[in-house]
Amino acid sequence: MHPAFRQGIAEAFGAQMVAMAATFVAFGAAVQAAGFGLGWGLASSAGIYGMAGQMVLLGATSGTTPGAGTAAVAGCVMANARFLPMAAALAPLIRGPLAPLCVPFVAITPWAAAMRRLPDLPPPHRARWFLGFALASWIVGLLTTTLGYTLAGSLSPAVLRLLLMVNVLYFALMIAAGLARGGPWRASLGGAVAAPLALFLPQGVPPAWGILLAALLGGTAAFLLRRR
Repeated sequence: MHPAFRQGIAEAFGAQMVAMAATFVAFGAAVQAAGFGLGWGLASSAGIYGMAGQMVLLGATSGTTPGAGTAAVAGCVMANARFLPMAAALAPLIRGPLAPLCVPFVAITPWAAAMRRLPDLPPPHRARWFLGFALASWIVGLLTTTLGYTLAGSLSPAVLRLLLMVNVLYFALMIAAGLARGGPWRASLGGAVAAPLALFLPQGVPPAWGILLAALLGGTAAFLLRRR
């Protein structure tokens, strides 16, 4: 085992892992409550590996409305469209023959850790570190999906909602800590200012499009301010 790969695995087991695991526990319980089998939940966690998309898929496929399958696919694509700019941000940091293997594991937890950690690593070791971290996170996601499915009967709806929000709260605190250390405050401020634009979408347009539009406008404004 390459030392960088082993180091990535070791660094995955921290606060970010606890926050991520909490959301997968809640998802596993929600899958059981919706009447789906454990295999369905594990396939969703393994294949989508993005809680927003997983919850959209679960909600869409739980209904009986005609065309729910098409709506589920479209909703998952919109919910997980954030992975595209994440991959673009990682591309300059991860090069070489192992880079394509990293693409399926781009998700919020590995991405946030990689953006903080990879610049300090030698370029030849970055892909291996990312794969170690991401694979460890992915496996824990599957295990905690199983745990949540098993514990579904003993978790109240209030506890499940709280577990789903743990990861969001964790990354909000990470952003705040980055601002305190002189982090990307322009991007954070731009996204916050542009977010209310999602309230002015025409009727019938999914709210997810408003979030994407706000992120695009806020991020672009932050980039232009930095260039000036």
